[in-house]
Amino acid sequence: MDLSYLVIEGNIGAGKTTFAKRIAEEYNAKLILEQFADNPFLPKFYSEPEKFSFQLELSFLAERYHQLNSELTSRDLFKSFTIADYYFMKSLIFARATLKEDEYNLYRQIFDIIYKSIPKPDLYVYLHQDVINLKKNICKRGRDYEQGISNEYLTKLQDGYFDFFKQQNDIPFLIININNLDFVENQADYEKIKTVIFAVKYEKGIQRVII
Repeated sequence: MDLSYLVIEGNIGAGKTTFAKRIAEEYNAKLILEQFADNPFLPKFYSEPEKFSFQLELSFLAERYHQLNSELTSRDLFKSFTIADYYFMKSLIFARATLKEDEYNLYRQIFDIIYKSIPKPDLYVYLHQDVINLKKNICKRGRDYEQGISNEYLTKLQDGYFDFFKQQNDIPFLIININNLDFVENQADYEKIKTVIFAVKYEKGIQRVII
C-alpha cells in the first residue's frame, strides 16, 4: 500500500463515514470526518432551501477549508496514513446543485482562490449507490432533517460528482458500485471493497469497479 492521503466519498447515505471509520481503525490511520452536525444552517436549509442555500454553502466552504488545512498540514507520526470522508471539491458539487446561477458564479470565484492551497489525495474512492438505496439508508439512520431530501436532489448531486470526475485527470478516481453489497452488516462485503481499494495502485483518471 502506497497511500498517504485517501478520500472516501459518496452521495448522502452511501455509507462513506462508516466505511472510513472502519478503515481508519483497522489500519491505524488518521481520520478526518466532516463536521456538519453543528452547522446551524443545515436544518434551516432542508426546511427552506432557497432561503438558506447560500449561507449554508459558504459556511461549509469555510469549515471544510479550515479543517482540511489544519489536519493535512499537521502529520501524525503514529498513524500509517490519513483518510477523510470528504474532499474539498465536495463544496463545489453541492453548491452547483443548490445555488442559483448568480450565487454559484460568486461562490465559484471564492472557491477557486481557496482550492489551489488544498492538498490532493493519492486516491479518491467514490462509493456509488442508486438513489433508491440512498433513500433507504437515509431513512434507516433516522436524522430528522434528512427525511425530506428528494430523489431529485440526490440525483443532482450524483450527476455533479460524475461531471466532476470527467473534468479531472490529476488524481486517481476509483468508482465502486456497491448496490449489491451491505458492508455494514456483512464483513465479507466490507473485505471485498477494502481489497479493491488497496490491492492495486491506480493510475490517474477514472476507474470503475462493480462488485
